Amino acid sequence: MSFLSWTVGQYVLHQALFGAIAAAGFGVLFNFGARSLVWCAAMGALALAVRTTGQSAGWSLEASSFVAALSTSGVVYVVFPRLGAASNAIALAGCIPMVPGAFFSQALLGFLALSAPDAHHADVTIVQSIQAMLHVFFTVGAIGAGLAIPSHMVRHDGF
Repeated sequence: MSFLSWTVGQYVLHQALFGAIAAAGFGVLFNFGARSLVWCAAMGALALAVRTTGQSAGWSLEASSFVAALSTSGVVYVVFPRLGAASNAIALAGCIPMVPGAFFSQALLGFLALSAPDAHHADVTIVQSIQAMLHVFFTVGAIGAGLAIPSHMVRHDGF
């Protein structure tokens, strides 16, 4: 079966599986225990599934990443209401796989190409590099906002 013949559901499951693996890997880097790694994997799967579904619906990378981070952080605060900082760390580990590394590398390689002694098409290269870097900044900002909103809402009794 070729990649192009996948249904949206199969693609979402594919992204969720690899989001779970990546989030569990970040949980290992954060030195989480075995039970927490399972929750990191679950949050990574949720985050990538929500983001992929949003992008399949035509949302931008930034908007779908925001909703994915918001849902991940919200689920963590519902499942782990008394963990405090640990719930923040589990939600963060679940959202790290959403950071757009491809855009960041594209931006850095473009900026490095501009420093060459004979940079060709410098105007096109700088515009593409700046666009890629803006994708990174706005996506990371959207993820951060999505992670922060539920924690601030939980702290206040009015919500």
